[in-house]
Amino acid sequence: MSVPSRDHAASTSDLDALLPVVLAELRVLARRQLSAERAQQTLQTTDLVHEAYLRLAGSGDVAGRGRAYFFAAAARAMRQVLVDAARRRGAARRGGGVALVTLGEADASVDAYADELLALEQALAELEARDPRRARVVECRFFAGLSVEETAVALGVSPRTVKGDWAFARAWLADRLDVGAPR
Repeated sequence: MSVPSRDHAASTSDLDALLPVVLAELRVLARRQLSAERAQQTLQTTDLVHEAYLRLAGSGDVAGRGRAYFFAAAARAMRQVLVDAARRRGAARRGGGVALVTLGEADASVDAYADELLALEQALAELEARDPRRARVVECRFFAGLSVEETAVALGVSPRTVKGDWAFARAWLADRLDVGAPR
C-alpha cells in the first residue's frame, strides 16, 4: 500500500477547504445533469456531488488551478459517475444475475435515458480520440455549463477557439448520434 505524497495530501486538503465554498454551485451542476434522469432517479443530487468529490480528491491538484478548471473537472467527474450508473443499469437490465421482471413505463424511460447517455459517452470517446480539446469543450460547455470565456480559461485557449470547437463538436455529435433523424 502506498502512502500519498505530500503534494497529494496538500491538494486534497485544498479541495476539502474549497468544497464548502463551491458546494451550492456543485449542487446546481449536479441538478442540471440529473434533470434528464426523469422518474425513478437512481442518483440524488447529493449522491452525485459526493461521488464526484471522491473522484476529484483522487485526481491531484484540481483546487489550485482556478475556478473554471475546477468546474470542468467536476463536470467530467459527474459525467463519469452518471455513465457508470447507466452501465450498471444496463447490466442489470440484461440480466445481472437476477430473475426477469416486467418493466413499467417509468422503468423504460430511465432505461432510454441510460441508453442515450451511453450513446453520448461513446460518441464523446470517439471525439476525444479524434480531438481531445474539442471533447473537453463539450464537457465544459454542456456538462459544466461554463461560458465560452470560462471554458477558454479552463482549457488555456482563446474564446474564439472555444466557439469554433463548440460548433464543430455539436455538429459532429449530432451527426454521430443521428439527432433530428425521423424515428
